[in-house]
Amino acid sequence: MKLSFKNIEKQFSGLKVIDNFSRDIEDGELVALVGPSGCGKSTLLHIAAGLEKPSGGVMLADGLPLQGPHPERMLMFQENALYPWLTLEQNVALALEFQRSDKQDARKLAREWLKKVNLQGFEKYFPHQVSGGMRQRAALARAFISHPKALLLDEPFGALDALTRMTLQDVLRELIREAGPTVLLVTHDVDEALFLADRILVFSARPATVLKEFTLSHREKTHDLSEFSAMRREILGLLGIHAEQDALATLTEEVEA
Repeated sequence: MKLSFKNIEKQFSGLKVIDNFSRDIEDGELVALVGPSGCGKSTLLHIAAGLEKPSGGVMLADGLPLQGPHPERMLMFQENALYPWLTLEQNVALALEFQRSDKQDARKLAREWLKKVNLQGFEKYFPHQVSGGMRQRAALARAFISHPKALLLDEPFGALDALTRMTLQDVLRELIREAGPTVLLVTHDVDEALFLADRILVFSARPATVLKEFTLSHREKTHDLSEFSAMRREILGLLGIHAEQDALATLTEEVEA
């Protein structure tokens, strides 16, 4: 699915949060949105999901104006939003049951997707019985089970520890490789953007405008991002984090380790 933002503006009670944003997100592309908190990144996701209407401009999906939310455009939040009274299997199957799929078929597919995210054996567990990382794995399975054409991710791993976050980034990459949706990712983690994205858009403070766009190579990427060190420094600089501060933080982490 191709997503097109055409001269998008958004205001809340007279406060402009997005200023004349235009970009095409090509079919099967993963674009990361990076910028200060409150600059309007999540609002862009909500507009793409059909949950918010722009104050100006038009949002298109495959060339057609959005008419509201649709299962083809799946929005996933930082919080897993699993229902605590349902098992992991029931939570994942619910995405299909909402579309009036046969309950037994939905449960069977839910088990298959839980296996894809390495949760086999935990199908009958409730959310409070598993770790935060496992809950987010289940949320990923729920997001992919209905085969959305576009996946809108709002800081999906932001609440997780660093090691779990990197593990789930690997899981997400594999799922995207298999399913091939268009992905729009909001993240504050520059390394996550470098690891996952085909393009990175760096936003200014509110109202959001694009300071710079970065295109990444399509060769296989690993969590060793040393080849992108210059790009990383530039992105951090655009965000107001100077290279000296970044080096000091890295040195501190190494000493503490």
